[in-house]
Amino acid sequence: MTTAPGTSRLWMALFLAPVLVSACSAPGGDSETSADASSSGTASDTPATATGDTPTSTGSGSGASSGEPTSATGEPDTTTGDDGPEVPEAYEKWLKVEIPGTVCGNGSQYKFFINYKEGAKDVMVMLEPGGACWDYASCSGQSALSAAHLDGVPDDLMANGPSANISPLIRRDLGAPTADWNLVYVPYCTGDVHTGNNVITYEDPEGIGAPITFQHAGHANVLAISEYLAKQFPMIDRLFVTGCSAGGAGSLINYYFIRSKLAPVRGYLMDDSGPIFPSTGKSAPLHAEIRQSWNVDSIFAELPKEYPITDDFGVLNTHLADMFPDDRLSTIFFQRDFNYSRYSYERFYPEANTKDDIMGYWASDTKLLVNLYQTRDNLGYYLPYWRALKDSHCVSIASYIDTDIEELGINLEDYVNELFDDNAPIGRYMESFQPDEDD
Repeated sequence: MTTAPGTSRLWMALFLAPVLVSACSAPGGDSETSADASSSGTASDTPATATGDTPTSTGSGSGASSGEPTSATGEPDTTTGDDGPEVPEAYEKWLKVEIPGTVCGNGSQYKFFINYKEGAKDVMVMLEPGGACWDYASCSGQSALSAAHLDGVPDDLMANGPSANISPLIRRDLGAPTADWNLVYVPYCTGDVHTGNNVITYEDPEGIGAPITFQHAGHANVLAISEYLAKQFPMIDRLFVTGCSAGGAGSLINYYFIRSKLAPVRGYLMDDSGPIFPSTGKSAPLHAEIRQSWNVDSIFAELPKEYPITDDFGVLNTHLADMFPDDRLSTIFFQRDFNYSRYSYERFYPEANTKDDIMGYWASDTKLLVNLYQTRDNLGYYLPYWRALKDSHCVSIASYIDTDIEELGINLEDYVNELFDDNAPIGRYMESFQPDEDD
């Protein structure tokens, strides 16, 4: 879509500087609440606890620094037992959670964040963006196409900075349909689009740098988070799983696991700019590479046996639609996304020397995905053409400005509102070719 130059400069000044760094490399901000893991154990059998500078709540079954569960006022809590949800330290504030046994790629303690809304029965889970890695260059940070938080997740990630403002959907002050929901932010530090299940040693092909042992533990982290959230939110009405880029791909790949564990009444998915294209197209070499590096076959094996994934990753889209026929599942991205497309093709097609080459592959895979989505009533898409921000990568970050499909008179805000309208058919919108954009 086009935009008035003055308007574009204004919203970029307001949003671009703090947010875009997060969308690719996701650095932290100022700390709001500190929380530490409890005593040793595994992610599946040892609950998390929370300790910090201010009164904090405990993880299920564990005490806070005083040895007892505490309420939002810091007084001992007598309303929940060991197996029930913990009373949060505070509402409408980001609280850090650490679960023993969950790790980042470098082996450091993993952490995620919850922003509770008192009385809310709806939960949004947003998975963080931040590239990907599958070899020595990318997992060491030497490659231009690398991954976020290779040194681990900072404690202050969700302070009032880039990550806390990455999308209107995660803010309570912009009128988003999720403004009054419980909000969960899932940081990204495993280089595997929140999906890997492998510990691998990468050797420097030039024999100069020391080998890197990298823990692609995204899948185990998501399972542990889901277990924790199921205790914290035992009665969920609406569950919305989303994220952009690596977080978008992770939202779709992990949707079955998150949704099955949390068991909401209604489920919604919006994969932003992390499409899982059919492997019959140009994404086949990428899928082959991550299949080995991240050991994704072991994850696919955990799906119900009647929904196998063998040669074609793209069938995951229709598998989810069939597993959850009443859920509303969507993928959104710009047709001129020159970020995720580079990860998808640049290192696998030496002949792809120009942007036009990359965009041609992206358009070919987009056509395959659109055709696939049209086979299921509960699969939708929103595909605007282009915007200047961040090489047209990630539709839902920063602001809804320049996310419009002008010929239809709608923007992403309209699409999100429609996604949550259970009485409306799920939308499928694709902007026409715009010759005067991205030239």
